[in-house]
Amino acid sequence: MTTGATKAAAPDTTSAQQPGTLTNPVLPGFHPDPSILRVGEDHYLATSTFEWHPGVRIHHSRDLVHWRPLPGALDSVRLLDLSGVPDSGGVWAPCLSYAHGLFHLVFTRVDNHHGGWWDAQNYVTTAPSASGPWSDPVPVHARGFDPSLFHDEDGTCWMLSLTGDWRPRRDPFAGIQAQRWDCATGRLTGEVHMLFHGTAAGVTEGPHLYRHGGHYYLMTAEGGTSWDHQVTVARSRTLLGPYEPDPAGPTLTSRGRPDLPLQKAGHGSLVRTRSGEWYLAHLTGRPDGPLGRCVLGRETALQRVEWSEDGWPRVADGIPARQVPAPRLPAHPFPHPPARDDFDGDRLGPHWATLRRPATPDWADLTARPSHLRLHGGQSPRGLRTPSLVARRAGSFHCSLQTSVDFDPAGVRQLAGVTAYYDSRTWHYAYVSRDDDGRRVLTVLSCDDGRRLEGPTTVLPDTGPVELRVTLDLPHVRFEHRPPGQDWTALGPPLDATILSDEYAGEKEAPDGRAASPAFTGAFLGLWVQDIGADGAFADFDHATYREH
Repeated sequence: MTTGATKAAAPDTTSAQQPGTLTNPVLPGFHPDPSILRVGEDHYLATSTFEWHPGVRIHHSRDLVHWRPLPGALDSVRLLDLSGVPDSGGVWAPCLSYAHGLFHLVFTRVDNHHGGWWDAQNYVTTAPSASGPWSDPVPVHARGFDPSLFHDEDGTCWMLSLTGDWRPRRDPFAGIQAQRWDCATGRLTGEVHMLFHGTAAGVTEGPHLYRHGGHYYLMTAEGGTSWDHQVTVARSRTLLGPYEPDPAGPTLTSRGRPDLPLQKAGHGSLVRTRSGEWYLAHLTGRPDGPLGRCVLGRETALQRVEWSEDGWPRVADGIPARQVPAPRLPAHPFPHPPARDDFDGDRLGPHWATLRRPATPDWADLTARPSHLRLHGGQSPRGLRTPSLVARRAGSFHCSLQTSVDFDPAGVRQLAGVTAYYDSRTWHYAYVSRDDDGRRVLTVLSCDDGRRLEGPTTVLPDTGPVELRVTLDLPHVRFEHRPPGQDWTALGPPLDATILSDEYAGEKEAPDGRAASPAFTGAFLGLWVQDIGADGAFADFDHATYREH
């Protein structure tokens, strides 16, 4: 953890939009590793999803101020199989680009990140539209993660990525490599070239390459993805280098500034608007107090970029700002989605995510009972192959998810309810089940880094729907229930919400000093069903209402 300015500051949770400004984060909640792209009048942001389906979340904007989610890019097992991936494995750091009339999406699927090893396979898929349909992903190298594609002015294309080194006592972040990519054949060709070994900040990753004003600019993420994170820019007259870092230091960082409301600033991507203005998309985190835990995960923010007289892209003061001048573009708001989802459509809306498997009718059924979501029970909360969890990213320090669940469990192995979820080892859960006496009961259960902690139990009527609500009210999580039409009743005392964070999940270290379990996601509020005995249990959810308070 860095030291420096010591002024304490309460977390900035305001979201008021001033005229002529955009307010950060522009994508609140778990939206890390942004890759930004403009095609004509349209801007797109692609972000990491890790173990969540659909893989790669894409947002669209006309003005950089207002954003709407598009259908996820990798929305089927054909395109992405996340079965069995570890917590914070799966899809890492996608890059979205456009060339030859096609959108190109390159991403990594991480099957293992433990013990100093990375099993990280990279893929490329294309589509005529950012909404798809996407082609079958082509596997490319697995030498390192964070791939990107650079389409040069002469029509050539290059794939960049981190170079990983598994050997003990070596720097696992061994530099940025590049290799020719043939867009026509979908193959890597030619030699592998090392472009950049990074600066003293270390942990050099997340490369993006740009050409501007006679130079190639290599933008990387450095310093790790927590408090020391930064955006580094180096440039060269030739694509293959050598690359010299900006003598002014990081283009953007919040290192040493615990007073800033936006922390962890790094992993950047540049875009030029059609009005000729430049912006930097980057990840950020909003801690609960100075250098506190970032329960909402790593979010996406935008900063205005000006080019210096000697040709370097610079952000004002080199720090992330909450309010940023908006580009000179016509305002283009989108309709606000309704808070309440009555499950009347034939597929889940783009605000929903599912854990480790896509929302297919065999387990997430929107037709079996009109205006209900029927979730067939999946594996236990620790299962990594077929969980049945449908959830929304928590986008505010104060938000809630309310539902009505109709569930007739046969026994203790069948559970259904609502959860505040971080990963398979860390969550809070209020669930309907049956006890040993056959009574239908409502119980609170928490999992704290794998340690199960049982809360209070309430006896329910033997049949009929139950209304449940889970509220994130930092630093707490609260559960409530009520019979239809009656008042809400608390289910036990408030619970610790701050365990639902990267900081808590990644606090422990392995003997070699590396993080024992890398943690990169954020808090979700969701609907969860288990059928641990595989006996055919299901629960019907009549609606789900998500509100930010």
